Amino acid sequence: MFFPVDDIDAIQASILRTLASAHRLRIIHQLGVGPCEVNELARELGLSQAAMSQHLAAMRAVGLVEAVRDGRAVRYELCDPEILAACSLMRSALVRRLSRLGELAAAAGQPAASTILSSKVGHP
Repeated sequence: MFFPVDDIDAIQASILRTLASAHRLRIIHQLGVGPCEVNELARELGLSQAAMSQHLAAMRAVGLVEAVRDGRAVRYELCDPEILAACSLMRSALVRRLSRLGELAAAAGQPAASTILSSKVGHP
């Protein structure tokens, strides 16, 4: 199936907007361990069941997760394992960046936290 580049860019932007939430990133990493029911996810991540349901609905809408019925139970799982790989790759890049900033702060004799907070983490 062929999608024009503009359409793919728009879809990707929509997915990334949905992932622009610490809770949703934690959900991705939790589902990377394996499928979970809403109440399990809520308990593991310290959210109310209602809040978890709202996050999962938003993630379902853009195709990040899917609900799989198993009898009376409904478990959520990642639609594609590469979703976790992409999030993990970004997390690794962030950890490397923070580590470099910490090393720079140490070399300058300043506390790492002040360097990290004063720098623009989103910019090289």
